[in-house]
Amino acid sequence: MRRGRISYSPTEMKWLESNRMMVISDYHRAFQAEFGRPDILQVHLHGLRKRLGWKVGRDPGRYKGRRLKYTGAEIAWLRDNSTMEINAWCAAFREAFGHEDATPAKLHSLRKREGWKTGRTGQFEKGAAPWTKGKKLPFNANSAATQFKKGLTPHNRRGPGHESVDEDGYIWIVTDQRNPWTGASTWRVHKHRWLWEQANGPVPEGMVLKCLGEKSNSDPSNWELVPIGLLPRLNGKSNRAYDRAPAELKPTIMAVAKLEHAVAARRKSKSERTPT
Repeated sequence: MRRGRISYSPTEMKWLESNRMMVISDYHRAFQAEFGRPDILQVHLHGLRKRLGWKVGRDPGRYKGRRLKYTGAEIAWLRDNSTMEINAWCAAFREAFGHEDATPAKLHSLRKREGWKTGRTGQFEKGAAPWTKGKKLPFNANSAATQFKKGLTPHNRRGPGHESVDEDGYIWIVTDQRNPWTGASTWRVHKHRWLWEQANGPVPEGMVLKCLGEKSNSDPSNWELVPIGLLPRLNGKSNRAYDRAPAELKPTIMAVAKLEHAVAARRKSKSERTPT
């Protein structure tokens, strides 16, 4: 239920108007001390002062920023000197105008809101030299203790022969072959494919290796070379999920899928040869 408007006595209204220019927290504290009205909050006094249009003594000629207030002269000075370093800019401003509540953070926010350029791009200019050029940094025993020494290798280095299992159950192995894509001295590949190619040569284009049993078994005898177009026939139907089927049904599922694939390929070849 919405509360009705709070009423004030003529004496209270006279006091409130006479002291309207006080800071709201002091205004409320002094009113409570004078009249003892626990039902009156700061927000009530602020609303009353706003409804009646009572001025609070702020200089209307000051710049209406979102936080600090600045006079026209202060704004002009800040704009003309906005390229100064922020701390020096703030110190000079406070010395010139005695604006003790100005801080580097507040002046930075003002400069950003107004879009005043500082002359800095945030980039190294062409020909600029870093301050460390030609200098040898002092020895630091704490940082030196954690530096790699010549000839050492990281503890997490995975050299040739290291194996890992991915989320799908396939085994990966790090080989000593050079990576053809990155040029690295080692190449991480599927272990079953690497072993199969060692025994049978590269997998032909358009063909893939299909697991006949458990994916963790990387022996070449557990993997069969099949056309890539055969995979949907092994996994596309719920009643023919090869990987989830019992071991005794897998040979039958594979034979039926190969037969269907061969028939489809023959039909496609025949239609391509038939003139339209």
